[in-house]
Amino acid sequence: MPTVLVADDQILIRSGLVALLRAAPGIEVIGEAQDGEEAIEIATQTRPDVILMDIRMPGISGITATERILAQAAPPPPKILVLTTFDLDEYVYGALKVGACGFLLKDTPPDRLLAAIDTVHAGDMLFSASVIKGLIETYTPRPAAPEAHFGLDALTPRELEVLGLVGAGMSNSDIAQRLVLSTATIKTHVHRCMSKLTLNSRAQAVVFAYETGLTSRGAASWGTDNI
Repeated sequence: MPTVLVADDQILIRSGLVALLRAAPGIEVIGEAQDGEEAIEIATQTRPDVILMDIRMPGISGITATERILAQAAPPPPKILVLTTFDLDEYVYGALKVGACGFLLKDTPPDRLLAAIDTVHAGDMLFSASVIKGLIETYTPRPAAPEAHFGLDALTPRELEVLGLVGAGMSNSDIAQRLVLSTATIKTHVHRCMSKLTLNSRAQAVVFAYETGLTSRGAASWGTDNI
């Protein structure tokens, strides 16, 4: 049963989300926050499995709150889904860059919201493939040479290859088939990449792969909605 923290400065939206989640089987709401600062405090105290984080709040924004929560969280860190009004938004890109697992539009139907919580709690990231591609095309700066980026020298040649394919939108099973390895082996490589680079989510790994030039814009293979 995932435990969930809801953070939103609009009381009607926050109350509606809390009521929906409390009525859903298999989910426990362990807190609600009206701003980013309170979200950080409650997350530290309660260690939720999943956080629904409003991206734009007064004071400490959802992006800053996400970054701070993940930086100070004991393993395993919470899975953070940011809530937004507009999908192609630099704030969404910023949230994914600091470690959010995905995002949801505020008009997402209840059944999809509940499914999204289950998805990220299981360790997957969640967003539309077309949207993440648009975010990367719009907001990722032109990458430097991969070898010039601090941290990449800690990765083995195989890990660099796997990370580049993660950035291209490929699932672990797709990468395994491509490299003729087992899915478990690919999962291990992905975990090691993220550990060495202190990345908190697969979404963050995708952004990193583009920003460092491991994955070029033309190399993306966005074949599914959830990657």
